[in-house]
Amino acid sequence: MKYWLYRLLPFLSWFPMSSQSVRADLLAGISVAMILVPQGMAYATLAGLPVVYGLYASAIPAIVGSLWGSSRFLHTGPVAMISLLSAASLAPFAVAGSEQFIQLSILLALLVGILRLLLGLFRLGVLMNFVSQPVIVGFTNAAALIIGLSLLNTFFNVPKPDTGTFLTDFVGVLAQLPQAHWPTVAFGAGTLAFLILQSRLLPRLPGVLVVVVAGTLLSAATGFEQKQTVDLAQVQAPQARALFGELSRVRSDLERTSEALGQARARLRQRERAGEVPPELAVRVAGLEAEERRLKERRSRLRVAAHDRALTRVPRDGGGAAFHLREPGDAGAPWRLAGFREGRPVLSAGGEVVGTIPRGLPSFQLPVLQWDVIPALLPAAAVMALIGFMEATSISRALAARNREKLNPNQELIGQGLANIVGSFFQSFSVSGSFSRSAVAARAGARSGLFAVVSAAGVILTMLFLTPYLYHLPQAVLAAIVMSAVFGLLDFRTLGRYWKVSRADGLAGFLTFAVTLYMAPNLAAGVIVGTALASLVFLIGTVRPRYEIRPLRADGSPAGSITNGDSEPAHADFVTLRFDASLVFMNAAHFEEAVMDAIARHPEARALLVMGHSLNRIDASGIERIRGLITDLKAAECTLMFSGLKRPVEAAMERAGLLDEIGREHVFPSFREALARLQPGEATSPATPPPARSGDD
Repeated sequence: MKYWLYRLLPFLSWFPMSSQSVRADLLAGISVAMILVPQGMAYATLAGLPVVYGLYASAIPAIVGSLWGSSRFLHTGPVAMISLLSAASLAPFAVAGSEQFIQLSILLALLVGILRLLLGLFRLGVLMNFVSQPVIVGFTNAAALIIGLSLLNTFFNVPKPDTGTFLTDFVGVLAQLPQAHWPTVAFGAGTLAFLILQSRLLPRLPGVLVVVVAGTLLSAATGFEQKQTVDLAQVQAPQARALFGELSRVRSDLERTSEALGQARARLRQRERAGEVPPELAVRVAGLEAEERRLKERRSRLRVAAHDRALTRVPRDGGGAAFHLREPGDAGAPWRLAGFREGRPVLSAGGEVVGTIPRGLPSFQLPVLQWDVIPALLPAAAVMALIGFMEATSISRALAARNREKLNPNQELIGQGLANIVGSFFQSFSVSGSFSRSAVAARAGARSGLFAVVSAAGVILTMLFLTPYLYHLPQAVLAAIVMSAVFGLLDFRTLGRYWKVSRADGLAGFLTFAVTLYMAPNLAAGVIVGTALASLVFLIGTVRPRYEIRPLRADGSPAGSITNGDSEPAHADFVTLRFDASLVFMNAAHFEEAVMDAIARHPEARALLVMGHSLNRIDASGIERIRGLITDLKAAECTLMFSGLKRPVEAAMERAGLLDEIGREHVFPSFREALARLQPGEATSPATPPPARSGDD
């Protein structure tokens, strides 16, 4: 009864708590909260959501993940990789930041949570054993690079081309470097430099909190945000006015097309479930999809072109202002298009700030179950569930090993699953375990998961009382916070070490890195390709395992290895074979090739001794292959022998009657005894008495 109670309510293991333990968790929770608030907002922008959703995802999920997880150090909440995967997965279905996009983000969190919960309940954490460590390292390096560089447009305050391909977008952002807003660059670069230096010189200082407070105060004091909503008539530059108007029309057309496409897809799936195949509706969906892609490409080009048109603000008599095309020598900062508000252009001469954050706690709401979209989201949810579990488990294992803590991966899956499920009812997007916040908790001396509850309380207090003070926080500061976190995950040295250990493992790691980078934002492709390659290498090693042929001298001592290029002895009547694998259907033919290779290399041998200590298992295919070899070698006047067979292998041979066919006098308990009995002139003598059994070698 007690066992099941602790399984259902694992947080009971926190009790009883001492005053010292509570004090340690309070301090650790406060330390984590200082990081959690700005990180949550930063990762929300990475997920394509308003910053307030980062706060929502930092509260309830952190509490639930801690209560039902197995690690006392793992902190659950928004993380960079899952946020990026969420944004990339939803990009085909809705415009980032729109109401539809927000609803789908919450729905995706629910799906991810259900899948993780099922994996944990059915104890399927073992699935992660199919992903090799080089693949994980290669993927992590690529994902860290993608996450960091995908925020470069925020760092420069230029529009992202949004072509759907990470490398193309990256080149497009670099091409806009001459239009960068240098005060924004200064905020981002200064934040990044401070966080790097602080982590090395003053690691216990809450650097993230420091840059948020300092950046907000400096932004407010200098008037960093300068925006003005205007009418098109106020733009006196004809080309710029035409661009702004066309971009506004394309945005409206895209919204209408996306809405029509969603409705058409819903009707198509409804008709298909009813057993109907309406070709006219399928053609309409295909046409709307093509139109949506065209409009997105058009919008991307127009945004970049419109931002390139720098304007100068000229005050008018009687109030108001006109905006003319900027000429060399014009005074004041250039004004550029920053977006639209109710169809009217918004011009800016400053940088982007967080802006108004709604005050108050997230309300309890059922996720909007869009049944027509759920089947399309399931593959992305499955990938996010596995990658999030991979990330959380690697963090937990590292901290558990450092602190000698027992870890239950399946319970961690349950905790992470419940965190996403419950969080989705409180407007949270997908969450997972955070390395940086977990490390801070461990370093601060956390004793139990209570620290995560304390950190969530800090977020709740922020949502209730502090959000108005975050208005002037520069977006570049949030981008730099994410960059500093993910660039610390880059570890090419380990990939190089894997290459030195095994070319195949190194290739799997580097190929995973390259494919992930090339296919971004479809990050799952890298993991799939890397895992497939690692599995292929494993299968090749199983189908064609290594074997070694070792001839014996006349006195029975080993004479080196023929297969390694060593010279053959002058008088060798026997040859031994070591086959480094189980003898099963996948490699039985290769075993036969190895035996024949040994005989071909050593035609004068009168006996071939198989060193059985390297055979862990044998199946029916292996037994039948040995039967055939007994006959073939006997025709060649050579005897097949075995030494040091393991008990399961010998028992299988006994049940198949193979020991009698080999000849029990030719099955030796150890390699040493085989060498002692195999002397010139005695190898094939059937009168040789069997040696006494002394146990396995």
